[in-house]
Amino acid sequence: MLSVQQLQINGRRGDLLPATSLQVRRGELLLVAGEGQDQRTALALALSGRMKPSNGVLSWDTTTKTKKIRLASALVDSPGVNEPEQHLSVRDLVTEDLSLIPRRYRGALLSKPWLKVNSFEDIAGLWIEQIPAARRLELLTALALADPATDLLVVDSPDRHSADPEAWLPRLQALASDAGRPLAVVAVVGALPDNWTGAAAIIGNSVTHPPEPEAESTAVEPVEPKPATVVEPRAKHAAGPVPQKPETLETPAAHQSAADPESKDLQRTAK
Repeated sequence: MLSVQQLQINGRRGDLLPATSLQVRRGELLLVAGEGQDQRTALALALSGRMKPSNGVLSWDTTTKTKKIRLASALVDSPGVNEPEQHLSVRDLVTEDLSLIPRRYRGALLSKPWLKVNSFEDIAGLWIEQIPAARRLELLTALALADPATDLLVVDSPDRHSADPEAWLPRLQALASDAGRPLAVVAVVGALPDNWTGAAAIIGNSVTHPPEPEAESTAVEPVEPKPATVVEPRAKHAAGPVPQKPETLETPAAHQSAADPESKDLQRTAK
């Protein structure tokens, strides 16, 4: 069983993969929905043991060692990671992928007999970009299962090739329910199909948000109204301030006569 608890991967500015928890057993198909392609690819890489998480616990059966999880799993059609190049032919792709299988399992596997045994002769001469979405998924999952050590299949965004779930969902259901080789199958998709009633999870389903601080209740004291100041209107003919009389300036003659009384007596004597 694949068990994931609080799996999280740090990014440059935020979480590349927000905390996510899930589990899937052999014989089950689990669909995990996520909006961003970067998040979906990060989860697919982590589940298949190809990216070390920053936090959380990832275990397959009884082991948590990344190397053992990687050896037991296969990552299928991950954008920018191991999706086949469009200029490759199907025959060249098969030759390349079979060469990556460990030598003890590979034996004398060659592309031509493998294509015949697995019923892909009809598309052997086509380019990868020419293959319909359903046939593409059949080919890539068959190549992943050419390694008998694969028990966990992680498919990255199979719905990006077709908006119709029938192009990828039946194939994954058939692989998970194969009694001859029960697999744990995880498909990371952009959105869950409308009619899907099986096991499902959402990226970021274990993100915890800190509790919001409680609003402090502050009692507002009532403010007593101040009495209004009544301003009495000023009477129309109210007497204003009493104007001061202007000071009279004394002429030099007056000043002289006031200052010299003897000159007056002389004037009277002369008359």
